[in-house]
Amino acid sequence: MPKYVIEREIPGAGKFTADQLKSISQTSCGVLNKMGPQIQWVQSFVTGDKIYCTYIAPNETMVREHAKQGGFPANAVNEVVAVIDPTTAE
Repeated sequence: MPKYVIEREIPGAGKFTADQLKSISQTSCGVLNKMGPQIQWVQSFVTGDKIYCTYIAPNETMVREHAKQGGFPANAVNEVVAVIDPTTAE
């Protein structure tokens, strides 16, 4: 199943409280439960004004539908074509 990286432009995201992050996470999980097991949230990285999320889904359309239903921006959705790390250099 394809993996996607989603860039969400959310001004001030890096200053969100633990309660705000919990609420966003609960909203996301609620939408995922309604959409079914084909789409999975792997993890997200919160930075100053953006959140970068990784999802496993059959297609980009499903990723964008999750964003729409959850009320989240999906400014860029990119399919991961390869994963590298320090062991790739060996």
